[in-house]
Amino acid sequence: MVVGRIRKNTGNVPIRIGRSGSFRMPHNTLVGQSGPPTSNAHLAHNAPRCVRCKVRYCDSTCQHDHWRRGHKQMCKKIHRGGNAEQYNADKKYKEAVAVAVEACAEDTKGQTCFICTQALHWKTKEGLVRGCACRGTAGFAHVSCLAEQVKILVAEAEENNLDKVVDERFGRWRACSLCEQDYHGVVCHALGWACWKTYVGRPETDQLRSVAMGRLGAGLSAADHNEDALSVKEAQLSMLRRIGAPETVILNTQGNLAIAYGLLGQHERALQMKRDIYSGRLVLFGEEDENTIRMAYTLANSLRLLQRFDEAKSLLLKVTPLDDLREAVETLEDIERTARRVLGGAHPLTSGIKSELQKARAALRARETPSPGSA
Repeated sequence: MVVGRIRKNTGNVPIRIGRSGSFRMPHNTLVGQSGPPTSNAHLAHNAPRCVRCKVRYCDSTCQHDHWRRGHKQMCKKIHRGGNAEQYNADKKYKEAVAVAVEACAEDTKGQTCFICTQALHWKTKEGLVRGCACRGTAGFAHVSCLAEQVKILVAEAEENNLDKVVDERFGRWRACSLCEQDYHGVVCHALGWACWKTYVGRPETDQLRSVAMGRLGAGLSAADHNEDALSVKEAQLSMLRRIGAPETVILNTQGNLAIAYGLLGQHERALQMKRDIYSGRLVLFGEEDENTIRMAYTLANSLRLLQRFDEAKSLLLKVTPLDDLREAVETLEDIERTARRVLGGAHPLTSGIKSELQKARAALRARETPSPGSA
């Protein structure tokens, strides 16, 4: 999250990310309001809505049919709950917390929250969770306590215009403040919904709202809700393009979307997205930029999955010396052994390192294997 710097969007229109955390748009740009990023996230941002509760519909016929089937009985309740987006986020959050507490029940027996020091939350009566790398008696907490803590810290930093501190504190939605490792699985999922419900009511151009949508997408992926995660990430990319977000933000969001395509087996779509990202990074940062090279490896891996070996090898030959690849494999092997010893083989970080090691080994094999017909 970069604050207070001039960037350019794809249309070369200068945009400043202001201290309020919003993308400041050109005066002639109309910004719509996005719908809730679940189930109907694929609908256009200007799709028909219920006037009172703001539920969106694919068309007026769908809207009338929903009204006849009982929408008017729910409309007031949704409106009182903050309208469709907020109501949906609150509902999904409670469901996600219940799942996380149940999944952690065995591990949390006899423990107390490190924030409020209670076994049951005083207000919600929810149980404890732990989904980080803490060991022993450390790291047990209520999702509500974790969410309230980071909400207060971020609000305090915003109020005092401490832009870098906002960035650091917002990271608490992602990582444990004790072990400093990412939350994973159903706990990450619950915190994703907690983050989204906290910022969903902000304007579409507010930067924290956009980042919160990204956290929700990551949480859904962590709990293997991959189709829902895809909907969220597509909605986020559409929104960012609509409001003219900086190109670097667009590229990062496209990267998350490419991962979502891959998890659903949509490898051709993932490949095309990665081609776009690689081309974009080449234009913005050049071929020697670290992230451009990293993207080249990711693109090559997709080409390998689709058995386009010659193209993958050609790309790797262009971006990486053979000795560097060998060194990368050796380094990742050392890191993977350390992660397995410290975090355990089941930890997502260990799994991620193992995946990167497999990619590096595949890239090395592709470089060392002669092309068919070569002497």
